[in-house]
Amino acid sequence: MFSQDLGVRIPRPLGNGPSRFIPEKEILQVSKVDARTQSIFEDAFAALGRLDNISLVMGFHPQYLGSFLRTQHYLLQMDGPLSLHYRHYIGIMAAARHQCSYLVNLHVNDFIQVGGDPKWLNGLDGAPQKLQQLGELNKILAHRPWLLTKEHIERLLKAEEHSWSLAELIHAVVLLTHYHSLASFTFGCGITPEIHCNGGHTFRPPSLSQYCVCDIANGNGHAYHHNDSLGNQEMCGEVEVLMERMKQLQECRDEEEEASQEEMATRFEREKTESMLVVTAEDEECVPSRDISRHFEDPSYGYKDFSRRGEHVPTFRVQDYSWEDHGFSLVNRLYPDVGQMLDEKFQMAYNLTYNTMATHKDVDTSMLRRAIWNYIHCMFGIRYDDYDYGEINQLLDRSFKIYIKTMVCSPEKTTKRMYESFWRQFQHSEKVHVNLLLMEARMQAELLYALRAITRYMT
Repeated sequence: MFSQDLGVRIPRPLGNGPSRFIPEKEILQVSKVDARTQSIFEDAFAALGRLDNISLVMGFHPQYLGSFLRTQHYLLQMDGPLSLHYRHYIGIMAAARHQCSYLVNLHVNDFIQVGGDPKWLNGLDGAPQKLQQLGELNKILAHRPWLLTKEHIERLLKAEEHSWSLAELIHAVVLLTHYHSLASFTFGCGITPEIHCNGGHTFRPPSLSQYCVCDIANGNGHAYHHNDSLGNQEMCGEVEVLMERMKQLQECRDEEEEASQEEMATRFEREKTESMLVVTAEDEECVPSRDISRHFEDPSYGYKDFSRRGEHVPTFRVQDYSWEDHGFSLVNRLYPDVGQMLDEKFQMAYNLTYNTMATHKDVDTSMLRRAIWNYIHCMFGIRYDDYDYGEINQLLDRSFKIYIKTMVCSPEKTTKRMYESFWRQFQHSEKVHVNLLLMEARMQAELLYALRAITRYMT
């Protein structure tokens, strides 16, 4: 007897695997061939009772995945200043800023499981005043962190009966920045909901075409695959051109005298201004659904309105306030062990290399990784005095810059077409590596602004 005869509806997964961008067989192959990845997956399943699609995609890079899961587990489940249901609610607030329904739904379920009040899920105005007051910090950190001041911090710490302690605020800031940047990774890798989650299944029979109208609208349909001969001609030699540029830049570094501080500052300002003018590819209004927007205030507040009005991003000099010399110790002092975990995760993403580029082996990719990291920080106004920002235009082409800016600043607008249009000769694992760099550089940039504001309040 079939289930239809019993009147039971059988759900069918909506997507093909954990990602809309990466073939399922490539993702699943990783855990089969890498014993370390398999072991990390088993540990994650034992701790959470699930293995989510984010972890499956991160499994391309097991060293990083181990560090990521340790940090996330500590932030959400181990001893800390905030109660468990507050932690998940802050995760919901942060993910909702980028309309990331995947992460919102994940934490709505976790919030209920740890005893959270379902009334809070009706909207931010149903949550305690203390959490509502975090809305402004959430908004600024997600979209324009350079506007954060010690006055914002003071308002949270001196709100009478609804005030935050410094330790609670550090915990909240780390959670907000973690989920803003994880939303970037989720959209940047095209992560799909698991079958048991909202949006992860359908009861309709399979269609012949295997994709829906919304895929076409988002540039995710099969029609956008890069099979055309012109595209193949364009990408032929892409890797070799990039490697040749890296070689030439290295030779210039070795031979030429270092540019003056004034010239270095000018190159930074030029790159910062140019980065504001890079338009995210699908630059139309994204209207959040009521389901998502109820978890935050002021849905129209975003990155792009400020850049279009010609407002200026001030320069934040790392020599005046850096993660290594200032932020790390502040986090560790107020939320023990977390500074160390974040530092390991940042280092892991920044230094991770297999010395390969597409099919080429024994390649030093440090120059390229540094250019990507510093370009993201440059978009946030953060300057490293010892870096020549002229290198960025040599190493990052326009389609790559559009992808980076979209994923970091407006990740909800990332499409499969954008993902496919940069580094077309590279492996999916290398693109996931890029997304890890983007995620961690974004998180560190937000943290630097938040921690500097807290330090200024404390002094």
